[in-house]
Amino acid sequence: LADVGVCSDQLDDPQRGLSFMQPGPLDMRFDPTTGEPASALLRRLSERDLADLIWRYGEERFSRRIARRIVEARRQAPLETTVELAELVRRCVPRPAGRQRKPPIDPATRVFQALRIAVNDELGELQRLLTILPTCVRPGGRAAVISFHSLEDRLVKTAFRERSLWEVQTRKPVQASAEEVRSNPRSRSAKLRVALRLSETL
Repeated sequence: LADVGVCSDQLDDPQRGLSFMQPGPLDMRFDPTTGEPASALLRRLSERDLADLIWRYGEERFSRRIARRIVEARRQAPLETTVELAELVRRCVPRPAGRQRKPPIDPATRVFQALRIAVNDELGELQRLLTILPTCVRPGGRAAVISFHSLEDRLVKTAFRERSLWEVQTRKPVQASAEEVRSNPRSRSAKLRVALRLSETL
């Protein structure tokens, strides 16, 4: 079983900078001793590269507008905190037309996801896991992967479609019940896929 979600302890630690729910430095690294923090990424990337990153990893349709505002803002001062970035993004994303209530998710959600994925090479790590997974499971054994957003789920779904290696056990991903979501809100986006290992031939 592989749970590829973010550790709740890290999400809840403001010094990690993974959440816009509380103020903290724009770090986002799972291992703060290595790699480039999100604040450095925001300073270094061009407007075009920022827009591409936010679109590719966050699937945010206002990615170009957000990237332009980030570049404009950093000319005055670098973005260093979660609050600064979240407020900038919220100003870029319009409310849904004709609605007075809040949007279903905070506008900053997708941008924070995109930066976190880029900083930690999350999709690369998942792809490397899926590549070696057949060598870790004996024929007749089962592999189960819990993902938490569509980009991860697509990689898992594609890997399990390799019919010479796997027989899919979950036609559709298993998701949390309403009762579980009430007791554990972070399970809302979890998707579980299971496959049976078929062949020893790699």
